[in-house]
Amino acid sequence: MHKFQKQVLFTGQKHGYYLYRIPSLVVSKKNTVLAFCEARRHTGADDDEIDIAMRRSFNNGKTWDEQHIIVSDGIRTCSNPCPVVDMVTGTILLVFCKDNQQVFLTKSHDDGQTWTEPKEITNTTKNPNWTYLGTGPGHGIQLKSNRILIPGWSDTSPGLPTWRNPPPIWGKIQSSYAFYSDDGGENWVLGDEMTTNASDECEAVELENGLIYMTMRSRQNKKQRAYSYSNDQGHTWAPVEYDPNLPEPSCQGSIIQFDTEKILLCHPSDKTERAKLTIRLSNDNCRTWSVNKMIEQNGSAYSDLAVTQTKQILCLYEKRKEDASTDERHIALASFKIDWVKE
Repeated sequence: MHKFQKQVLFTGQKHGYYLYRIPSLVVSKKNTVLAFCEARRHTGADDDEIDIAMRRSFNNGKTWDEQHIIVSDGIRTCSNPCPVVDMVTGTILLVFCKDNQQVFLTKSHDDGQTWTEPKEITNTTKNPNWTYLGTGPGHGIQLKSNRILIPGWSDTSPGLPTWRNPPPIWGKIQSSYAFYSDDGGENWVLGDEMTTNASDECEAVELENGLIYMTMRSRQNKKQRAYSYSNDQGHTWAPVEYDPNLPEPSCQGSIIQFDTEKILLCHPSDKTERAKLTIRLSNDNCRTWSVNKMIEQNGSAYSDLAVTQTKQILCLYEKRKEDASTDERHIALASFKIDWVKE
């Protein structure tokens, strides 16, 4: 495989969907790569009719099977896919939301070939005082203790939830948090919210020293990646801070452990628009990011990272069509080795 390759996995205006957004990526215990995203049917808006689509690769992301819809519920929004692999059992867990009101879990015991009937887990993953919430988006992680941790965001904007009529009033007050399971996803515990209205969409990584590092979309017009640490495996978090060396336009980003020493981070790095999708490398537990490389110069937004068992790095991301002035129409995949990042 060449050092750096790109391909489109989900194309807008195809398969009966207006556009695709919100990429998510995991690698199974058997090294099957699973790519998920939201398939938005009519308008592409957050309150559209949304299904969850999936494609799989059995050769480190070189080629892919056909697109499948694995979650659908009529006119409802089935959104914010956040998968995680239980490396003890090989089970793939996919956590997602309906109408940003309820949280559901579906599992696959056969590398994504079939999925269980979604089970609602809202009662143990959502504070009843929240107006809305979202899981991830992106991927969850399994800690060294085998705890499964799902990042998420809460919304305490004033007013009653009104999802479609009138349009939702949300996004005024949002925060980051996580919930977790110590028994393979049978039971869940809700962790504490982080600093109120300092951050929202987030992803986590476990560091060598046992701390959990959360990278987050910033709020309050900070235009810098937000971050926080947990020293109790994701239940409580230090006050949210911002990294001036990680500029962003306020957008979701992705993080993953490459090996015991290296952490990879990906996010748009243009402060004024969602563009300049950049991958960064840290060798010191996310304190500094000594290496950075551009994946996509033009319009690019949400992303998710994965590393295969052969150490192929995959980045699934929203890419704006060259001839479209608005909206992210495609979900593209970049594939490369660590040597390309360090060049």
